[in-house]
Amino acid sequence: MDAKLEKALNRLRRILPLKERQEECSKPIRDLHQHVLRSFVTRGRILAREEMAQRVSNLEDAINVLRDSELMVFSEEGMPVGAYPFTMEAREHKVWVNSHQVYAMCALDALAVSPMFGMKTCIASRCRITGDPVNIQQSGKTIENPDEAGDIHLGIAWGAADADACCADSLCMEMMYLRDGNIARHWLAEDVGSREIFTLPEAVEFAAEFFVPLTH
Repeated sequence: MDAKLEKALNRLRRILPLKERQEECSKPIRDLHQHVLRSFVTRGRILAREEMAQRVSNLEDAINVLRDSELMVFSEEGMPVGAYPFTMEAREHKVWVNSHQVYAMCALDALAVSPMFGMKTCIASRCRITGDPVNIQQSGKTIENPDEAGDIHLGIAWGAADADACCADSLCMEMMYLRDGNIARHWLAEDVGSREIFTLPEAVEFAAEFFVPLTH
């Protein structure tokens, strides 16, 4: 991994240390979290509370741990809503995997699904600046439609991170696809101090390094 990606990976881990927090959980809760992640690719949805309860002795304690560690996102009513990289909310990044259509929290998260589960994915999103469609076919870390994907870039507005807000509702909202290098560089130039851009191969490597450890 080159220095740019290593720096970005460490930066994201400081903001959202998912693997470290997962490792701090008891084995039943850690296993539950991994079952929740797999549920999105096996069922096309998150586990319901009743299904979660079948895997732990105390559901409310498990939910408190998963919520406090931000390994999962819950509604105000306590209903499970998401687990990075997935969400039940209808967001702009759609992912087709294992005959299911699910939503990713952000553009980076969408690229993580294929390497996490060893399944082919199709991502449908849009350029945040132009609104042009973004279509990515992925197998592991390989982009299978490079001609169609073209020069897609990933943009991250790091300044959106907010210690007082869930990452799903702050930084994730400012991780986006940009149609090509020219658009990406123009977007970056507007705020070079808090923005960063990545080519699609860089973004895939970034996503895999951050998310794949959660499945082990």
